[in-house]
Amino acid sequence: MITNLLLFLCIIILLIPTFNLLVVLLSYIIYWYEYSNAHSDSVTNRFSWKNFKLIITLVISEVFFNSITIMLIPVGFFRSKAAAQRGETPILLLHGLFVNQSCWFWFKRQLQQQGYKNVVTMNLTGGHNEKVLTELLAKRVDELCLQLGVNKVHLVGHSMGGMIARNYVQLRGGADKVDQLICLGSPHHGSKLATFAIAPLGQLLIPDSDFLQRLNSAPVPEKLQLTNIYTNKDDMVLPNSNNHLPWGEAVELDGMGHTALIYRKAPIAATITALKRGS
Repeated sequence: MITNLLLFLCIIILLIPTFNLLVVLLSYIIYWYEYSNAHSDSVTNRFSWKNFKLIITLVISEVFFNSITIMLIPVGFFRSKAAAQRGETPILLLHGLFVNQSCWFWFKRQLQQQGYKNVVTMNLTGGHNEKVLTELLAKRVDELCLQLGVNKVHLVGHSMGGMIARNYVQLRGGADKVDQLICLGSPHHGSKLATFAIAPLGQLLIPDSDFLQRLNSAPVPEKLQLTNIYTNKDDMVLPNSNNHLPWGEAVELDGMGHTALIYRKAPIAATITALKRGS
């Protein structure tokens, strides 16, 4: 029995990076297709040693970070530690599709090492629609404000988490309760890869969906400070220009993929810089 269980675990451990490798390779093939069609001059040097090293680095990095994120999913089902420092604006981290709050373990640790005491996470279950998730976010924001004796929170959202945060401040009326809104690799105008999504929540990110049209045509909150952090090598938000927003402060990064945005030093540093602008 124990032998069979160990064998099963070994198979799972081997399958995760193998499946990830296939997904990442396919996503970067589509990325290259999109990029080369928008930049025809790039085709000339597509087989250069520099480009070869870049794609190897990007693929290995994304496979590594994806594998860690997936293997940590069971940990995310346990309740996270509650914020405790009254009077300090809490930082609420919102994850993306197909993962849970456990993906923030490294990011959260880096913020705590910078002196932020109230760094909290929550699960955004993929089985819910955007309205339910936005209501859950609104409830969590109210709980934190009451618990800590503050009027506002900071929201940091990766991928779909950033879209739920925007929905909260632009369409749910939550702007007055948010100091800093920081988006990491959020598909503000959708992604062509969303057409492969099975979950209804993922299908909301098909370019020009009703959800995206409502959100992007909604008024921009006047006092809200938004920082949009994205990478121009994002393999999940295609084309990469769909990461862009016409408002807020843009921070463009290079040399990393979609999942790396919650692990690498540069996006974490950019997030800390944005948080320091908070009131």
